[in-house]
Amino acid sequence: MGGTAVFAGILFATFVATFFFSFELLGPCLLAMAFMYVVGTWDDIRELKAQTRFLLEIMLVWGIIISTRHYIDHFFGLWHLNVMSGVYGVPLSILAGVGIINAVNLIDGVDGYSPAFGMMACGCFAYCFYAAGDTTMGSLSIICAGALLPFFLHNVFGRRSKMFIGDGGTLMLGTAMTIFVFNVLSTEGHCAHFEKDGMGLIPFALAVMSVPVFDTLRVMSTRMYRGLSPFHADRTHLHHLYIEMGFSHVGAAVSIVFTNFLTVMLWLLTWKLGASIDIQFYVVVFLSFMSTFGFYWFVKWNKKHDTRLYAFFCRMGTHTHLERKGFWLFIQRMVDVNVFGIGRKKA
Repeated sequence: MGGTAVFAGILFATFVATFFFSFELLGPCLLAMAFMYVVGTWDDIRELKAQTRFLLEIMLVWGIIISTRHYIDHFFGLWHLNVMSGVYGVPLSILAGVGIINAVNLIDGVDGYSPAFGMMACGCFAYCFYAAGDTTMGSLSIICAGALLPFFLHNVFGRRSKMFIGDGGTLMLGTAMTIFVFNVLSTEGHCAHFEKDGMGLIPFALAVMSVPVFDTLRVMSTRMYRGLSPFHADRTHLHHLYIEMGFSHVGAAVSIVFTNFLTVMLWLLTWKLGASIDIQFYVVVFLSFMSTFGFYWFVKWNKKHDTRLYAFFCRMGTHTHLERKGFWLFIQRMVDVNVFGIGRKKA
């Protein structure tokens, strides 16, 4: 029920934010996140059919487009394209939105991964929104990151107070990511009027979402190639690969999120060096492909041939298993204390 705690934090902070920012935009965003929280929590309890959840996600994204009037309708000069009509923009946005929601949902495989990615992504979007003067969306990004931080501490460091985010939390987080992407790439958003020295908004948004999106594409395409359903459960995600190499949950989460953040930083460097939006896009796609498809196949090949490099990766993994002592134990004691400041008694 960790998703409940995250949603409660977002709900309270957003309610306070409505006294300072436009409720006209925050209201629909909050309703959309609440809807997917309910759907995900129900899925945790009753296990919805994949087709039913997929249909609900399509309805949700369509509702976001109608209520906020924000969707992907601008290429910002990529391939010399600019504004496109809703005939093309709405289907593209529905496809992208449903993809983002499911990509974020599927990264919840190891402790700390989904909240760490969420905080990283929200921080990047907040920077973009505030730079463009969109304080409403910038504040919502900071609120989401702030709500994820306490959960991250309990998820990673907690022992007696350990909690998991569940589908309710990841689907809600995926909805928030969809809202942020739509606001960045919409002509109705502040970012559309923020053209700073050739900054590519599409490469930026793709860089922020790179690992979840490309890893999901890799997993689903591999499943279909093997004649399986793209929604067939298996252990072929990137975080499973790290666990297979002996990494701890925290080690896997930090390594993957760092790789994603490195993609954002390399995009930033490409932009600062004066590359065109097309070059920025190709660089992000290449880095995203290599950090998911390429890295997975490279590690699997080295494992199959029992190379020294694979042995080195495994040795690196063993160093990520930190004993519960020192700083780790201090944080654990902090998060395991109840609301009255009194440590819980052992069972």
